[in-house]
Amino acid sequence: MSAHAADELLLIGVGLMGRPYVEAARRLGLRVRAVEAESRADEVRDLVDELEVCQGRYGELDELWAEAAYAAVRRRRPAGVLAFTESHVLAAALVQERFGLPGPSLEAAVISRNKALQRGRFPEHGIGQPAYHLTSALAEAGEWAAERFPVVVKPLSSAGSAGVELVPDGAAFHDAARRRAAETPLLVEVCAQGPEYSWEALVRDGEVWAANVTAKDTTGPPDFVEVTHRVAAQLPPEQSARVDALGRAVVDAIGMRTGVVHLEFRLTASGPAVMEVAVRTPGDHLLDLCSLAYGVDWFEMAVRLAVGLPLPTPPRGPVRYAASHFLVPDPGAVVAVEGLDEVRAHPAVLRAEVGVAPGDVLGTASSSAQRAGYVLLVADSPEELEAALAHVRKALSVITVPDNAPGATPSPAEEADEAPTPLSPQE
Repeated sequence: MSAHAADELLLIGVGLMGRPYVEAARRLGLRVRAVEAESRADEVRDLVDELEVCQGRYGELDELWAEAAYAAVRRRRPAGVLAFTESHVLAAALVQERFGLPGPSLEAAVISRNKALQRGRFPEHGIGQPAYHLTSALAEAGEWAAERFPVVVKPLSSAGSAGVELVPDGAAFHDAARRRAAETPLLVEVCAQGPEYSWEALVRDGEVWAANVTAKDTTGPPDFVEVTHRVAAQLPPEQSARVDALGRAVVDAIGMRTGVVHLEFRLTASGPAVMEVAVRTPGDHLLDLCSLAYGVDWFEMAVRLAVGLPLPTPPRGPVRYAASHFLVPDPGAVVAVEGLDEVRAHPAVLRAEVGVAPGDVLGTASSSAQRAGYVLLVADSPEELEAALAHVRKALSVITVPDNAPGATPSPAEEADEAPTPLSPQE
């Protein structure tokens, strides 16, 4: 039987973007214990009161994270457990369920980790989504896809657009089936047409306490790497009501109880179509942006939910407008980074970082983990925010040339935390 620490939060994973959870817990008078990957242990050790080292890695081997989480709770039962990112969700849910602690529910965690389970569940609840086909071998889905091009091929469990690929026609499908012959299983979906958004929510006992809509820009096909996020996106009243109803329907459909929800969808001509749902910290600094926009610390609210503390009155709407913007340079050898100091000096810019330098060699970005830097912005109006984003796009750039340039050397591989920018204080 484990001891019980009534004032302790157990974090499964911290990464970079999860560090505000530590700060929030400390403000609430909680002791912080963390389970973290061995590769990140030295980065985290001085941030928390106690560290449990895990052999798991970000983005893989949920079982090792679960093993470490079980061991941590056996040693001492905390007041609450909070999962950081995708590979931590099941580990946290298992111990939450076992010890009756607040959390999304084991059902919601399992469904959130498997896009095919989401696809199978949503029709029962009348939730819009693309037509899809689940296959154990991509080549076997050729006949289904041929009647529906363009289609999107994606793995069942991934984040940051990793493995997501638009396939426009039969020749491209044949090529994808050859390249991805060893991948199994896969989802093949009709490509939904319409602007992309996400819906972030804090949920307690199945009821939405606060919600936000984020508009996003991507690189488009074939990989749809996310480039810009604008929180507190303003939709026409009818669309806003439909999105709100969609979010609440998804919360109900997956059996979500308590915690953070991140839902990605497109607004198609026939209504919202769900891409996927997650029950963990969204990437790309979205919780930071929500905190700025609504004047309420969403990290602290998530900690309060995890340990059963009361919540304040929910925010009525945005008090400011915030965005994150990411650099996706052309592939090749980096010869210069231009405009970083100028961007940092802009009054709307909170933070700007670039993670590449002259001599690094960049491939084509096919996932969020391969972006080269980011900028966080906040402004008093949507118009001011757009003007600041335009300034950032014009001023900040990573200049590349073909990668056979003399002296070019590959940049070191960096581990993505899920919202995958190596530099992003998280993932």
